Amino acid sequence: MPAPSDHRPWAATRKGLAHQLGQIDGILPGSVVERHMRCGKAGCACKADPPQLHGPYIQWTRTVDGKTLTRYLSPEQLERYQPWFDNARRLKELAAKLEIASVQALQSEDRQAHTASDSPTSRRPTRRRGGTKP
Repeated sequence: MPAPSDHRPWAATRKGLAHQLGQIDGILPGSVVERHMRCGKAGCACKADPPQLHGPYIQWTRTVDGKTLTRYLSPEQLERYQPWFDNARRLKELAAKLEIASVQALQSEDRQAHTASDSPTSRRPTRRRGGTKP
């Protein structure tokens, strides 16, 4: 037996976004950058002109409890976990879209309720002030 359909505004959009959220299997938040650096040795090639910098070093940076944490990743780790970094970005995008669709649904339902209350059949008779009857 098919599930009852939801005819509320934006229902299909919200269900589609929720389905996409359900497809995400892992997330790793933060930033991944590839850096080339200078060292502290005086005669090193990284101090030459032009410099031959050390690296590449792959850094994953994230914030935990208000503190910035950095971890170095190997190229193999980056390759393995890149989908999870991508998922973190996708999760934020989907959550923002779901929020927008939910707000739009609420506003649409408010407009429909307001329009329905303004119709002549839904108005209640008004009471005159002063206690006199017409």
